[in-house]
Amino acid sequence: MKNKGLKTYSLEEITDKHIGKRGTPKREAFENELRLDLIGEAIRQARLDRNLTQEELGQLVGVQKAQISKLENSVTDARFETIIKVFKALNAKVHFNVELMNQTITLA
Repeated sequence: MKNKGLKTYSLEEITDKHIGKRGTPKREAFENELRLDLIGEAIRQARLDRNLTQEELGQLVGVQKAQISKLENSVTDARFETIIKVFKALNAKVHFNVELMNQTITLA
């Protein structure tokens, strides 16, 4: 049975309407925050897959448990160096893509 009068919207349309179009300051802040959340979740999942506590991972990296918690919960803007150390301690392969004027550079 088809619902007449109901229109479906894409995620992009909803985001454009309620957050702002790509390139606007509000949308850029939203996208950056989303990326930090994904990094935090990747750290948490890798740590759990390796059966490590936050404290144990912190000892491997040389930071306090609280710092690991903040990274996993995207509470803090961590230094890039710290994020790399965490992934190395988790024996995780990291790839970053950098886009420069329609050119993509992949860093492994």
